[in-house]
Amino acid sequence: MTARDPLAPAQVGVSRPHESAHLHVAGAAPYIDDLPELAGTLHAALGLSPVAHGRLVAIDLGRIAAEPGVVAVLTAADIPGPNDCGPVIHDDPILAEGEVHYLGQPVFAVIASTRDAARRAAAKAKAVLRIEPLPALITPVEAHAAKSYVLPPMHLARGDARAAIAAAPHRLVDTLEVGGQEQFYLEGQISYAVPREDDGMLVHCSTQHPSEMQHLVAHCLGLRSNQVQVECRRMGGGFGGKESQSALFACVAAVAARKLGRPVKLRLDRDDDFMVTGRRHCFHYEYEVGYDDAGRVLGAELTMVSRAGFSADLSGPVMTRAICHFDNAYWLPDVAIHGYSGRTNTQSNTAFRGFGGPQGAIAVENILDSIARRLGQDPLDVRRINFYGPSPCGARADAGRNVTPYGQVVEDNVIHELVAELEATSQYRARRREIAAFNAKSEILKRGLALTPVKFGISFNLVHLNQAGALVHVYGDGSVLVNHGGTEMGQGLNTKVAQVVAHELGIDLAAVRSTATDTHKVANTSATAASTGSDLNGKAAQDAARQIRQRLAAFAAGRYAVAAEDVRFANGSVIVGAAKTMTFRELVVEAYMARVQLWSDGFYATPGLSWDKDTMQGKPFFYFAYGAAASEVVVDTLTGEWKLLAAHVLHDAGNSLNPAIDLGQVEGGFIQGMGWLTMEELVWQPNDGSAKAGLLLTHAPSTYKIPTANDCPPVFDVRLWQAGNVADTIHRSKATGEPPLLLPFSVFFAIRDAVSAVGGHHVDPPLTAPATSEAILRAVTAVQSQVAPCAPERSEGSPGLA
Repeated sequence: MTARDPLAPAQVGVSRPHESAHLHVAGAAPYIDDLPELAGTLHAALGLSPVAHGRLVAIDLGRIAAEPGVVAVLTAADIPGPNDCGPVIHDDPILAEGEVHYLGQPVFAVIASTRDAARRAAAKAKAVLRIEPLPALITPVEAHAAKSYVLPPMHLARGDARAAIAAAPHRLVDTLEVGGQEQFYLEGQISYAVPREDDGMLVHCSTQHPSEMQHLVAHCLGLRSNQVQVECRRMGGGFGGKESQSALFACVAAVAARKLGRPVKLRLDRDDDFMVTGRRHCFHYEYEVGYDDAGRVLGAELTMVSRAGFSADLSGPVMTRAICHFDNAYWLPDVAIHGYSGRTNTQSNTAFRGFGGPQGAIAVENILDSIARRLGQDPLDVRRINFYGPSPCGARADAGRNVTPYGQVVEDNVIHELVAELEATSQYRARRREIAAFNAKSEILKRGLALTPVKFGISFNLVHLNQAGALVHVYGDGSVLVNHGGTEMGQGLNTKVAQVVAHELGIDLAAVRSTATDTHKVANTSATAASTGSDLNGKAAQDAARQIRQRLAAFAAGRYAVAAEDVRFANGSVIVGAAKTMTFRELVVEAYMARVQLWSDGFYATPGLSWDKDTMQGKPFFYFAYGAAASEVVVDTLTGEWKLLAAHVLHDAGNSLNPAIDLGQVEGGFIQGMGWLTMEELVWQPNDGSAKAGLLLTHAPSTYKIPTANDCPPVFDVRLWQAGNVADTIHRSKATGEPPLLLPFSVFFAIRDAVSAVGGHHVDPPLTAPATSEAILRAVTAVQSQVAPCAPERSEGSPGLA
């Protein structure tokens, strides 16, 4: 068995620039809209429904067709195959047919000689559509009251939650509202379809899931998958919004290209992207919790209702992951969780970084924060006493405190050590005392502090998706080309995979090049999602490179009469036994002349996973990634304005493949999550009987605000906790895509802590997310107007008085 030289410089575990960084900064990295347009290219735009729900009576196609530059107008009747692009359930039409289900749903497609002509014609949709209005449901609460769901409800239970709550010394009953979030990728949805010979179709698509796009395009065209090629070199961001919802645009472009025999490009502008596509699910929560005098949760029952939108899309898997992350880092002995995916007449919500995990975990964090306030304890102490693992205070069933409600054993728990380190390095206790002193003297400005943990499961809940393939080619000059099934959306996946290949072959990273994701190269790929990109594709590429290295070693061993294990690869050289050293290129040339195969495919399937969707039991995750963040804010109680003063973050990256890239992922995830919880507010016109009911009012940067560089705190201390991984991941690394998005829970609860200080920490602030200035001001007003129902239970250990 050959191996890399252990003394050779590592190509993994070191910081390397993003493989396209030099192109990004020079404006030379081509995205789909930058590709040279072929002769005869046409442009598509979508005609959208002007009402939230109604019966489609007629479309005046002639009026649209007569517009300047229009070549064709397509409706559902022009789709050769099934009119469906649903990723799980076939309930998502490409173009509306018979009935419209939300304001903004595509009804027809205009194909014109220029993009401007297509958009101008499509904008006349309201004038050419005859729609009989039908009753609409807009909010998840309305859907729940009407028992309107896109999927059957989900239930997960352990023990007897009702009995445990009834027997508990204390009870907490409350509700919570958490809003959704727009992905706001910099590159909008875009597809460019090019007809090929013999009924073939090439689709350049900005997508996280090329194989699904291939399948759906073939399906709607009535073709076989081998007739459709989907390619994606890079995306300008995805965040889950291009996992399933790129399908509608790929299908429309392909249908038009097939019908007209000409290339067709469909690129949405930002407003239409907002109006057509879905986003992170907003959640409504109702919970009842029993706890003891120390703050230990004894029993909990939680109901979660999401705004799914008009079709199922990925709402089922999102709710599953929300249910599986309600525990976050905590042992919940008796628990009952109920999940409802509300069918509303709004855009179908979909994947977004975290995929339901953040929505599940924030509920338990809100619960523990309230318990601490009611008991007069520091929230960190209440969180710590509920952590998974051996109890520091002898709680019941100590030996079983490492099993999740869904039956998976937590085998890699580092949350105790990680939180203890962050508590010390962030000077949490000293800052808590300083803040209490500040608040005692400041009537208007109030400061708040919170330290929150993260435990996030890594793998697709659907077991068969946890697989990947790769191709590695070695050329005669010693250069290497790698292709894999993952997609690059700025997260550095191609860089990490190239590092893995370089490391395996003992060559410099500069000798390895990554190519565009292509369904004609690696087939049947899974989406680049669930934070599995590096885990799956890195392992597959390693497998391919290792096979090549072993072939080369066997060849060298035979030619130079040494054992294969005495052939080592390092520094672009090959050491053959004690006497012979040659360059990697020289060995490659010799091997080629001897007809040794210099390319290989690789494959990887994550081992040991299981999941029963009916019982909601199994081992859905290969491992857990951990982290914690301590955030300090100041709130102006007269205006609701706030500022993040400092954030200290410690995130578990295992043995990081590329610390620079992982630090960037943690920093970006933190700021993006902070945006979700504090400023990114989605507002729909309420169900008030007006013609605009169901209109998304925040559908552009003018009304929907994402964080900017100015929102980064002056103190932003982000560090990686590198303690390896008990699971056999690629070089024992851990994912950094989704887990960091939960770290800014600390910002939300620091704001809640500051608002709580208004009432001397005697009143639980009814703060909703996003905690906009308006929401903060409402919470401040509520605290000021309430008596102190929790005061009798308070002690000298309250956060504000510690």
